[in-house]
Amino acid sequence: MIRKFSGRIWKLRDDVDTDIIMPTQYLSFPTVEEMKPYAFEPLRPELAAQLRPGDILVGGRNFGCGSSREQAAAVLKAFGISCIIAKSFARIFFRNSINNGMLLIESDLYDHCEEGDKVTVEINKAVTCRGKEYAIPKVPEDLMKILDDGGLVKSMKRLNGVER
Repeated sequence: MIRKFSGRIWKLRDDVDTDIIMPTQYLSFPTVEEMKPYAFEPLRPELAAQLRPGDILVGGRNFGCGSSREQAAAVLKAFGISCIIAKSFARIFFRNSINNGMLLIESDLYDHCEEGDKVTVEINKAVTCRGKEYAIPKVPEDLMKILDDGGLVKSMKRLNGVER
């Protein structure tokens, strides 16, 4: 995983639940690619068409709350989102995101940025927005390994010598 990157932010709110990220009625689609156009439909129907690889989502408290649907994390990864920065994350969403190879960072950046701002993330150091640095917590080594490998399944395959 690249240790320093920049991207445009999309600012969301507190309590963005997994039903908002990936609405129930689209879970029957056979692939995540088919689900992508409907991401965030209940909150911001236009957002899925505007997301680009390298973009960064910034949320308030309790990002990813609600059901434990893994498709919410998987669809965000499929968009090529670089990371999600929020004040806090629901625990199961946090785990599903790491398992899908998606970096999540806890920070109060939400209070200091506007949608469309460009931010720079330096993993294990800081997020920079509008010329100001915001310290971020370190990613534990075991989670960093999973992220570096592209997710839990890929990490376990590498660990066990089963490359595909």
